[in-house]
Amino acid sequence: MTTPSYDTPRLLPLGDSAWTVEFARHIDPAVHGRVMALDALVNDARQHDPAFAGIVDTVPTFRSLTVHFRPDPDPLVLGERLLTLARSTEATTLDGRHWLLPACFDADFAPDLAAVAERHGMTPAAVVELLCQTAFRVYMIGFMPGFPYMGGLPACLNTPRLSTPRKLVPARSIAIAGEMCAVYPWPSPGGWNLLGRTPLDLFVAGDNPPALLASGDCVHWRVVDRAEYSRIEQALANGELHRQHFLNGAPA
Repeated sequence: MTTPSYDTPRLLPLGDSAWTVEFARHIDPAVHGRVMALDALVNDARQHDPAFAGIVDTVPTFRSLTVHFRPDPDPLVLGERLLTLARSTEATTLDGRHWLLPACFDADFAPDLAAVAERHGMTPAAVVELLCQTAFRVYMIGFMPGFPYMGGLPACLNTPRLSTPRKLVPARSIAIAGEMCAVYPWPSPGGWNLLGRTPLDLFVAGDNPPALLASGDCVHWRVVDRAEYSRIEQALANGELHRQHFLNGAPA
């Protein structure tokens, strides 16, 4: 049963230098649309409204926006102004960046692909085809730098997390859990189902911005074989290719 949105957004304190504006308690594209609309309004107001001049960062999530500010302005005034803006927002069509990202689904990159396919009465090839037909919506970045929580996974691929998490998930692994798809930017423990790998780094400290993906972006996967995966990986490492090349569906 879907939990309804709040009648009005809620303002929640996060320490003494941040407010969180919460729109609902469930994940939904319309709710996220309101989050992104507020994010745009706040960042626009920072340019010309003194009441917003102390804001240092905004962090959109599935259903809320956290606004970090310097502690010197009056936080109560800022909070009221944030609520006023939030009440004026409506779900908006996100105009995020569109990515066509390469993905290799060879068996050693996809240790859970066969099990996921068997669970849903499909072939591994059919699972891959569905993944590559899907437009994934980046809801938020969390867990670790650059880790994208992406909605849009077809309901027929809804798969629980592993009963026993792995102690080490390879970097750049493409994974699913529940209704979400994600990519592990770094080697780390993890309990999501690993279905493939991309040759692109999801977080590069020297880039601006360092995270490849951002809330509101749209991601499509494109199948590449092992040879093309290695070619792209090497070209990126050598500086012959940049991650931005994969914006707007540009081919490798």
